[in-house]
Amino acid sequence: MSNSLKIVPTNDSSKVTLKDTANHHGLHDTLKYGPKSLASQHNNQLPIQSRLENWEQTQDDLKLNLYRNIYGLHAPVRMMMERKIVAQNPHFPAVQQSNVHLDILMGRDTTLDVGDFFGDDLGPQFTDIHGDMERARNIR
Repeated sequence: MSNSLKIVPTNDSSKVTLKDTANHHGLHDTLKYGPKSLASQHNNQLPIQSRLENWEQTQDDLKLNLYRNIYGLHAPVRMMMERKIVAQNPHFPAVQQSNVHLDILMGRDTTLDVGDFFGDDLGPQFTDIHGDMERARNIR
């Protein structure tokens, strides 16, 4: 949670230079960053792409900051604690279920997404429920 009241995400389109990809000898590290042409295009993305990727996080930060300014520090802390508790699913870790409770707390309960119709992953998932439950028991 940042401390600003931004409505729109900032444009973080920083360019990668040869200085960023150099090793301790001052040469371009090809094994780590790829050829020079790929290293120079590493963060070359459109401004709208970075806005769309950071839109939900910026709106959530704005909402939490407004709650903090209006109600005090306890309001966003309580909301974040509720989200963290609801996001954990200790019962069946192998079964991927939609988390309706988290959607309600995040304010996404009235929106429809592609994942609501087709699921979050493509294709069938073969999971070992018994093995996952045994691993969950041994961790605690």
